[in-house]
Amino acid sequence: MGKTLFAKVWESHSVATLSNGQTQLLIDTHLIHEVTSPQAFGMLRDLGLKVAYPSRTFATVDHIVPTDVQTEPFADPLAAEMIKELRRNAEEFGVTYFDLSTGKQGIVHVVGPEQGITQPGTTIACGDSHTATHGAFGAIAFGIGTTQVRDVLATQTMALSPMKVRRINVDGALRPGVYAKDVILHIIRLLGAGGGKGFAYEYGGSVFDGFTMEERMTVCNMSIEGGARCGYVNPDQKTFDYLKGRPYAPKGAEWDAAVQHWTAIASDRDAQYDDVVNIKAEDVPPTVTWGVSPDQAISVTEAVPTVDSAATDEQRVSIQEALEYMKLEGGAPIKGTKIDVAFVGSCTNGRLSDFREVAKFLKGKKVASHVKAIAVPGSQIVAVMAEKEGLNQVFIDAGFEWRGAGCSMCLAMNPDKLVGDQLCASSSNRNFKGRQGSPTGRTILMSPVMVAAAAVTGEVADAREVFELA
Repeated sequence: MGKTLFAKVWESHSVATLSNGQTQLLIDTHLIHEVTSPQAFGMLRDLGLKVAYPSRTFATVDHIVPTDVQTEPFADPLAAEMIKELRRNAEEFGVTYFDLSTGKQGIVHVVGPEQGITQPGTTIACGDSHTATHGAFGAIAFGIGTTQVRDVLATQTMALSPMKVRRINVDGALRPGVYAKDVILHIIRLLGAGGGKGFAYEYGGSVFDGFTMEERMTVCNMSIEGGARCGYVNPDQKTFDYLKGRPYAPKGAEWDAAVQHWTAIASDRDAQYDDVVNIKAEDVPPTVTWGVSPDQAISVTEAVPTVDSAATDEQRVSIQEALEYMKLEGGAPIKGTKIDVAFVGSCTNGRLSDFREVAKFLKGKKVASHVKAIAVPGSQIVAVMAEKEGLNQVFIDAGFEWRGAGCSMCLAMNPDKLVGDQLCASSSNRNFKGRQGSPTGRTILMSPVMVAAAAVTGEVADAREVFELA
C-alpha cells in the first residue's frame, strides 16, 4: 500500500511517541518574527538554555512594520521596541535575521520561499497561523504558539497529535477571471471553516498541476481558514525550477541528490487517503466573502444569504450576526456593495505575480474618488522586482498608494487600519470582526483582480465585467 507525502514526512521526522499519544516531531526549519518570539526567547533565558540549532532558525520582521514610512525609530514605541528585541535575540542566539537594512526583509511566508529556505519533504514551524503557505513546496508546515516556539528553539522538536489526510482534487479548466484565491475560498465554502479539523489537506488534480508556485502558495496559505492543520501540494518540476539557484537551495551534486529525494517524497500513486473531495474547476466562480468567517462566501453574482435560508438554528444565529455586523441586507446582491478601502497584499496575495496580474487590468484605469487604495509588496525583493518592471507606477497612476513591504492591512498590528465601519475589499485571508484594526471595520475577501475591480468602481464588482474578461 502506497503512502502519502504527509505520512512519509511524519514517519521520517518522528523522534518518539509520547505517553499522551502525540508524536515528538523533528522540525527542520524554524521561521520566527517579532510578535511571537520575544516571550519564547525570554523563556530560554529564564531556563538558561540556548537555541539548539541556530542554523535552522531564520527571522524577519513583518507584522508591526509600518509600510508608509519605514525609517527608524518607528512612531509606535511598541513596534520600535519589538524590532529592537528581535535584533537583540537574533544576535545573542546566533539566528539569521533578515532585517529592514538587508534588502531581504518581508512577510515571513514570502521570504522563506524566495530565499530557498522552504524545501520539499521538510517540516517547518513558525509562530504564525499561515505557515501552511510553505506546503506549496511539498513541506509539512505548521503554525504554532509561543510555548511551542520556545520548544522548537530549545530542542528543534515539538509535540503534535497525529492527523488524517484529505485529498482535494480540482480538475478541469478554470473560467476566465477565476484565480487561485477563488479556488480556496470555494473549497472553504464547500467544506466549512471547521471542515478540516484533524486533517492535513493534500491539494491535487489538473488545476494544481497547472498552477504556478505562487498560486499553490495562495491556496495552501488559507488551509488554516478551512480548519486544516496544514495543506500541501506534491513537489514536481515546477517546484524544482522555482527553487534552483536560490540562496539557501542546495548546489551542485547536493542539488541533484535533493531533487532525487524530493521526487521520491511525493505521494505514491496508490496512496491511501482518509477522505477524498473532487471539485470541477468550471464550478468555481469569482468568489467573495459576505460575513465574518471565510466560509461565509458566495459567488460575486449571488445574493447575500437570508436568515430564513439557514438549515439549522446555529446557522440562523450565525447568519443574523454576520448580517448585522457587515451591515448587509439578506437577499440583496453582494455586487454593488459600496467599499471604502481596497487592499492588495498580505502573505496570501502579495507576490510579484499578484501585482503583475492586477497591473495588467489596472493600466489606464482610475481608483474611485471615495476609495483609499493601497498596494503592499510581500517583501523588499518583491518590491524591487515590481519597481524594475514599472508595476508600481501603474498602481500609482491609477490612484493606489505603493507601500513598503509588510503585513499591512491583513491584521491590526501596524498603522494600516480601517477607521470606524469602513468596508475593505481585501486580498488578505481573514474577515473576522475587527481583523483590520477597527472593532466595527468590515472586510470582504476576494482575489487581487477583484480588489482592483472594486477599487475602480467603488463597489464590489465582477472583474469579468469591469475588465472585459472573456
